[in-house]
Amino acid sequence: MNRTLSRTMMWAAIFCILATGLIHFINMSDAYHDMAYKGVLFALNGVGALVSAVGIYRGARSWGWMLGIAVAGGALLGYIASRTIGLPGLPAEPDAWLEPMGVASMLAEAGFLMIAFQALRAPRALPQA
Repeated sequence: MNRTLSRTMMWAAIFCILATGLIHFINMSDAYHDMAYKGVLFALNGVGALVSAVGIYRGARSWGWMLGIAVAGGALLGYIASRTIGLPGLPAEPDAWLEPMGVASMLAEAGFLMIAFQALRAPRALPQA
């Protein structure tokens, strides 16, 4: 079985991480109005997603993929925490679980994570002569 990462999978990962960042950029203003630190985290998510996508595109196997895992995994954990235990300083009533942008973000994050873990398990491609 050939476990090298295909270009299609790489582009799918780039699409997923960029979708995650874009959704957070779009919702950054609302998040900032909820609590300033939440808006800053959304902005950092967007920037981190963009940097990760560039790293993955350039073949930065370690930091590109690891940054993407941190961005997508952190966003996914934040989404779950905001709807279960709550976030510091925010009202006790949780956000809706099935809010459309939240669901889209969760799908992009989960998609990226699945591809990233496959990518990190794949053997490194040999340099072309």
